[in-house]
Amino acid sequence: MYLIHQYSRDIAVPSGSILMSTGCYLVQTDDGRNILIDSGMPPDADGSDPPTEESAGILAQLRELGVRPEDVEVVICTHFDIDHVGHHEHFINAEHIVQREQYDVAVSGAERFASGRSHWDAPGAQRRLVDGDVELMPGLRLLETSGHAPGHQSVLVTLPGTGPVLIAGDAVSLERQFSVDRQPRSYEDADRLRASTRKLLDLVSREKVALTVFHHDGEQWRKLRRAPEAYE
Repeated sequence: MYLIHQYSRDIAVPSGSILMSTGCYLVQTDDGRNILIDSGMPPDADGSDPPTEESAGILAQLRELGVRPEDVEVVICTHFDIDHVGHHEHFINAEHIVQREQYDVAVSGAERFASGRSHWDAPGAQRRLVDGDVELMPGLRLLETSGHAPGHQSVLVTLPGTGPVLIAGDAVSLERQFSVDRQPRSYEDADRLRASTRKLLDLVSREKVALTVFHHDGEQWRKLRRAPEAYE
């Protein structure tokens, strides 16, 4: 599995600043399938501050790994915030898998997801809607983790060497938030967010998860093994 870093940026918070990252993830199966989890921020997105650290573009990093957009068979969408769907439209041969609740909210015209609609709802997109937790294939499980967004999903990938790896997505985007007494943002559903956090905490303990990746935690990403290195 490859962790594809896009960029990290210092964001001002009341206590000072926090390093926030974004990117996506590539899983390659033993039978040669390419599965992408999210696709990062669109390249033309207007960032308010210059990146503290910037990697090569998402598509360029995939090419370095020998993967063309048409080689990707599955795109797992954690949710439709623009920083997670920025290259979805390039994966024309892929089945895009999203929780039904997230899709229904987004397609109904929710303003939050409108800016990314040209990416997640591109013409000809092949889509599969799922409900709740789903074992997509042996070693890859989708976990419904609403709260940050309705129908958000996290992903548990079990690797032969590393063991279970949890891609938390934005259910828990920073390591310091991984607690049931966390404080939600104003737009988040507090009860569902805390329930999802408890669900993931229980899973980490029960499944003996070897690594939890907190999607926006720039300090953690500095320590992670990034593409072209892999977790095996």
